[in-house]
Amino acid sequence: MVKPLLLSSLCAAGVLGASAPALAQPPFFFEGDMVTGRPQPGVKAPVCVLASQFRRKDMVVWRIRVLDAATGQPLDDKALKSLQVELPNGQKFGAKYGPHPPKGTPSDHFWSAAWEIPADYPTGTLSYTVSAVDQQGRSATWQPFKMAPSQLTIVP
Repeated sequence: MVKPLLLSSLCAAGVLGASAPALAQPPFFFEGDMVTGRPQPGVKAPVCVLASQFRRKDMVVWRIRVLDAATGQPLDDKALKSLQVELPNGQKFGAKYGPHPPKGTPSDHFWSAAWEIPADYPTGTLSYTVSAVDQQGRSATWQPFKMAPSQLTIVP
């Protein structure tokens, strides 16, 4: 048998729990990775290879898919006003939506942004953020895990 004090405590907890404000759900989900871009002049290397470590003068390419949180549908350049990748120093790279591979028969469509690492850029691990804004002005930001293998690493 449930004691009256315990029953009223459970009822109060249920009412308080029901009246707690819901947390706002971000409007988008992000999927993505980093791959190698075009190689340095004179270097033979494959492109679009998954990587998190890059050398100076290498091309980093972020591949990003943004999904509507309510429907799970991918958002293209008609649905999103902007998508950008930002480094900790404030440098931003606008992403473009399109078919991949860009030449030949595309097998997928997603957003991509590229950055050629300057020859004098410091080595080390750095984070980045990806921010999206849709046509209604809703926005969301994503960051990779705060663990070195998930971060962008510039090696000598």
